[in-house]
Amino acid sequence: MSAGGWIGAALLGGCGAVLRFGLDSLIERRASSTFPLGTLAINLSGAFALGALSAAGIGATALFVVGVGLLGSYTTFSTWIFESEQLAADGEYLLAAANLVLGAAVGFGFALAGWKIGAAL
Repeated sequence: MSAGGWIGAALLGGCGAVLRFGLDSLIERRASSTFPLGTLAINLSGAFALGALSAAGIGATALFVVGVGLLGSYTTFSTWIFESEQLAADGEYLLAAANLVLGAAVGFGFALAGWKIGAAL
């Protein structure tokens, strides 16, 4: 990977993290639920976008910069697992299980839908 690719990934990585924080905050303020809707929405939209980018046939450098840089910092596996664990620790076992299943199964579906749309472009 060229130096420009690494610099681009780093810059977009910062943007993705700020975007995730802002969108999660916005969703969580509007949702009156103990279920982590913000993280779910972020991870699903990120899975869709990465699926679309992967199938769209963009160059390797662009896929690295956007996929790893922007979307890698926008989506968050660690927060998804942490929030699931916190729900379980609080006795919200059904919500914890739902968060894990929705994040994985629906996330895969969103990635597949993005892939199909990206391949059609």
